[in-house]
Amino acid sequence: MSAQRTTTIIQSPAVSDKGLLRGSLGLAAFALVGLGLLYPLAGVGLGQALVPETANGSLIEQGGKILGSELVAQPFAGKQYFQPRPSAANYDPMAVAGSNQARTNPEMRQRVEEARAAVAQREHIDPNAVPGDLVTQSGGGIDPHISPEAAAVQIARVAQARGLQPSTVEGLVAQYTEDKQFGVLGQRRVNVLKLNLALDAHQAASATPSGAQSESAVPQR
Repeated sequence: MSAQRTTTIIQSPAVSDKGLLRGSLGLAAFALVGLGLLYPLAGVGLGQALVPETANGSLIEQGGKILGSELVAQPFAGKQYFQPRPSAANYDPMAVAGSNQARTNPEMRQRVEEARAAVAQREHIDPNAVPGDLVTQSGGGIDPHISPEAAAVQIARVAQARGLQPSTVEGLVAQYTEDKQFGVLGQRRVNVLKLNLALDAHQAASATPSGAQSESAVPQR
């Protein structure tokens, strides 16, 4: 008598993905609403509440007119103004960029030498005395600062063009020289826009008998 084999079929319960779908939708909603809307709004709100001037771009206004930002370099026309660093972006904040040229690039070397010669001629100094930041472009192209050394070589020209004593200009340069951040980060630096506006204000106050300030010159683009 042959043995009979009995086969038992175990049926598994139907697999449901309702829980997974609910979790996925919840994560998507959190990412869109929480991180895409609430988090940015909270950041903007805190910025406006704690540091509104910085949050709005550190703009410099005078007489209801925006003259620029203390965070963005811009060119100045005229011998009476301190000049900023060269810019690969042509001082355009919407096109910030460096040249991306290596030190071994012949074009970069030629550009630096041409800039060195131009600065030396403008400031009536030896080419070897030209500070490096006056002939090199910053990584972003809109660095608003120059070194105290770069400001020092421009003092004589600015003082002569404005009819001021060099010591007066030196005092303003010292006043607008910023120390290292937190005492350790970066280098001592001079904000070119703030310094030039301070020179305009000083000269306007000296020329106005009543002491009322006239409108400062607007940087030339």
